[in-house]
Amino acid sequence: MARLLRLCPIGIPQHIIQRGNNRQVCFASEDNFIAYAHWLTEYAHQYQVKVHAWVFMTNHVHLLATPMIEGGISKMMQALGRRYVRYFNYTYQRTGTLWEGRFKSCVISAEEYFFICQRYIELNPVRANMVSHPAD
Repeated sequence: MARLLRLCPIGIPQHIIQRGNNRQVCFASEDNFIAYAHWLTEYAHQYQVKVHAWVFMTNHVHLLATPMIEGGISKMMQALGRRYVRYFNYTYQRTGTLWEGRFKSCVISAEEYFFICQRYIELNPVRANMVSHPAD
């Protein structure tokens, strides 16, 4: 049976989560974070997705983003995932999957929830004791 298409209304923000397979490390160095951020910026521009907030944890990613064209988020995440996995596998001489299936997303329909989600994303590394301040 084919997968159902994602609900991805144009102009409506979404909270996107992508986890490492079996919660394995997806970012093992500062260079990994930099590469992922670079490609996120590139593909967000290419597929017309506005990224409002993001955090890259060692084993998962959170994004708060708004698609400005039909299917923008799916196309962005597919291109980003493929590019990053090739880079990661080459860098660490490994093969196979890095991500735990498709990314998860939920539509942010209320302005109040948008700010709650943004705060959650920005405080995630603080709660995990990775940094002491969200700006870090």
